[in-house]
Amino acid sequence: MPSIFHMLLSGDCMKNPNCDPLALTTAVSALAVAIAKQVSDEQLELIAAVLTQLGDTLATIAAQQDLCR
Repeated sequence: MPSIFHMLLSGDCMKNPNCDPLALTTAVSALAVAIAKQVSDEQLELIAAVLTQLGDTLATIAAQQDLCR
């Protein structure tokens, strides 16, 4: 069985009616805990800021792509 990350990146979650809608949030939460256990508070703040910027940038790109279609 493919991992939730593989399913997300390949788009299978959007096509698979059996996909557990809570699996992604569970996986992301587990990843956050695993990262937080391995880094300092300062590093964690930087990682959070970078990932927030990444998410915002991806959302901007997606919105622009929708407008360009």
